[in-house]
Amino acid sequence: MLQFDPTQLTERENYKLLIGSIIPRPVAVMTTQDNDILNIAPFSYFNIVSTEPAIVSVAIQRKNGQQKDTARNLLATNEAVIHILDEQNVTDANQTAAQLSPTTSELTVTKFTTTNSEKVSVPALKEARVRFETTLYQHIPITKEDHVTADLFLLEIKQYHINQEIYEDGRINPNKLAAVSRLAGNAYATIGDIFELVRPE
Repeated sequence: MLQFDPTQLTERENYKLLIGSIIPRPVAVMTTQDNDILNIAPFSYFNIVSTEPAIVSVAIQRKNGQQKDTARNLLATNEAVIHILDEQNVTDANQTAAQLSPTTSELTVTKFTTTNSEKVSVPALKEARVRFETTLYQHIPITKEDHVTADLFLLEIKQYHINQEIYEDGRINPNKLAAVSRLAGNAYATIGDIFELVRPE
């Protein structure tokens, strides 16, 4: 086995080992708002934290010490809508990763359309088959030495929106959701083969 000490690696070297190893990663396509500007961005440092209360996590890396628009908006409004990446919306979601100014909405480079949320003020994207309206539960700055390198957000789900076509007998059908996950580089993955293993008693 090759061995590496993360403290002896550069940030990019750590990044490549992590995103190449921890696969597949679910992707949160997030909407946040700054005044009238709707920000849309995908994040693959995303997962479940708790079911009671229903909390998910999203980690947003800083660039040259500066917070990304999504992080700034979240801290200013305490609200976001998370949409699950799927085969139908992946192309437009990828477009939202473009480097735009904070005064330009990613709606201008996609075919996404919006709808009002029920419990938060941030609009949602109609094209997602699963979305969560969330509020900020906790913000944890991630530091290295004397500077912040990332922002970890714990977000509490206030409302689920599930497309009725993928919801069967109280469960989400994974084949009909057709979620897309993130790999390394420019690579994505679909669900692929599904198998079951019974847990031991």
